[in-house]
Amino acid sequence: MITTDFAPGSPCWLDLGSPDVPATADFYGSVFGWEFQPYSPEERDYGFFKQDGRTVAGLGKLTEEGARSAWMIYFSTPDADATTEAVQRSGGSVRVAPMDAGDEGRMAQYTDPQGGQFAVWQPGSTKGVEAVDGPGSLGWVELYTTDAAAAKEFYGNLFGWQTQDMDLPGGGAYSLIGPSGLPPERMHGGLMQLPADALTLTGGRPYWHPVFGSTDCDATVAEVREKGGTVQMGPEDAPDVGRLAVCVDPAGADFVVLTPVQG
Repeated sequence: MITTDFAPGSPCWLDLGSPDVPATADFYGSVFGWEFQPYSPEERDYGFFKQDGRTVAGLGKLTEEGARSAWMIYFSTPDADATTEAVQRSGGSVRVAPMDAGDEGRMAQYTDPQGGQFAVWQPGSTKGVEAVDGPGSLGWVELYTTDAAAAKEFYGNLFGWQTQDMDLPGGGAYSLIGPSGLPPERMHGGLMQLPADALTLTGGRPYWHPVFGSTDCDATVAEVREKGGTVQMGPEDAPDVGRLAVCVDPAGADFVVLTPVQG
């Protein structure tokens, strides 16, 4: 589970780059009931998704030429500059060099050796999102990669993640990932190896995506379709996990909707 104490190496923030901020804000407002709050009256191309007054994600204008609309997952770090050096030593590359976000924190963005994009956040006055692990908020993160062993080694060296492999129904393996030194219930995500031709959204490049909670996966998926999104998989039941679906918003950003099993 994801919590808001944001242990080093755990997901702490996420934001979405969109070619049309108002349209994207309207889509997620309908799907999850989020309210979009611009950063300021002057800066309306970036802002925050709120749920019951608490920040659950960020949304900004997609400005990178040729980039697809996608969710960016940020992992907590005590030192963004040291993490950047570690990324480069381990074969990753720097997309956005460490930079300050006022007094709120310090961030950087990277690409792992297989091509998956991710980011880190060094907290200042802002530790991370304010609501997690519930309906309409981040509860899990996933990496689809072309080389699970290499990804586990890279992120393990970078964040000290501990992993636990589990067999998938029908074959294959899924690796649970969690912060170093914390109990199994603090696992915050997973990674799964897929062939490049299965990663159609990115033309074969690995990618991270968020998993958002829902009290009714089928109803949420119906709203996704009603608002112009599509569904890559599901809704379907995953044993001991819950009912889930892989969705894509109208701008092409993917995310998962999950109604977890009770108990």
